[in-house]
Order: sequence, then C-alpha cells, then structure tokens
Amino acid sequence: MYSAPSLAASLGLSTTPVREALLELARSGLIEPVRNRGFRVMEPTLTELHNLFDLREVLEVHLARTIARAPGRRLTDLYSLADEIAHAVEREDVRAYLEADRRFHHAFTAQAGNALLTETVMALRNRMRLYGISSRAGYERQSQSVTEHYRLLDLAQAGDERAIAELMCRHIRSWEPIFAEAMKRNPRKSMSEPIAR
Repeated sequence: MYSAPSLAASLGLSTTPVREALLELARSGLIEPVRNRGFRVMEPTLTELHNLFDLREVLEVHLARTIARAPGRRLTDLYSLADEIAHAVEREDVRAYLEADRRFHHAFTAQAGNALLTETVMALRNRMRLYGISSRAGYERQSQSVTEHYRLLDLAQAGDERAIAELMCRHIRSWEPIFAEAMKRNPRKSMSEPIAR
C-alpha cells in the first residue's frame, strides 16, 4: 500500500502532483485506489499478459501493414532511433534500451497517420510489465531485436506487407515467453526489475 502523502514526503514533493501521478497509474491499470488507505500495486496474471500480447499483435501488425502499403513514407529519420537501440544493447543499458525502443515504436506507428491508433498502441505498451527484461533471456532478446528494428524499416520502405506483418508478429510475441517465465518463477522478485517503458 502506498499513500500520496507518504510518497510525497519521501520524494520531497507536495501531495497534489504525487496524487495526480498515482491516479494516472491507476488509469493505466498498474495500481488501484483503496478507499481511505491509499494505492495498491496490481499484480498481473498470465492471462492478462497473454491478452495484452494478443491485442498488441492485432493492432501493431495492422499498423505495420498500413505503413508498408503507403507509398512515400519518410522513414529515414527512424534509422537513427534504431541506432540508439543498438548502442544501448551494446552497453547492456536496459533503461536506455527501453527509452530508445519506445521512441522508435512511437515514431514508427505514427507513420500510419492514425493518431488514435498510435495512442492506443503506446498505451498498451505502457501496460506491459517487463518481467525478465534484465535476465539472460531478456538481454538475448534485446540483442535479437536490434536487427529486427532495421528490418522493419527496410520492409516498410520496400512495401512488403506480408513480410513486415510476419516480422512484427515475431517482434512482439518473442517477448511473451520471457515475461511469462519470469512471472511464474518469482513474481515478487520480478516486480523489482525496471518497469520503465
């Protein structure tokens, strides 16, 4: 249980912005308000994890196809974002990887020209609990994703809808067993791992 006043005091902030931040986390489904007690961190289930991956796959594969079929997309700037991901993986800097990956996928999905769909996809990505991200399997998966980011851009430029759909599906789903295994192994320990998106 966390209360806004106690968190505010420990952070040296006023209560109002802390309460607003907690309410935003509650809207994202990461915590829940408990009347007269504060906020409780929500522990996701494997079913919820699977459902999130299902929804992300449907939406992000659709977005990738949409981007590939639209001629004249300007994707050259996104290669530098893919470079940032590669550099973070080389340094084994999980936080930098997550930040660069988020910027890449936001910029990539925005290429579809549907702001509501981009917002929805990014909100779903925000709900992911990144259990196992710092595990050996997590680091290996980060490394594999480096070439996938460049390949997504190449396939989009080439207009190859079938190949980009297959790659995007793998790109998303390859994380699911890593997260699920970490949750099953030790959910409490997993919750202390980096949660930044």
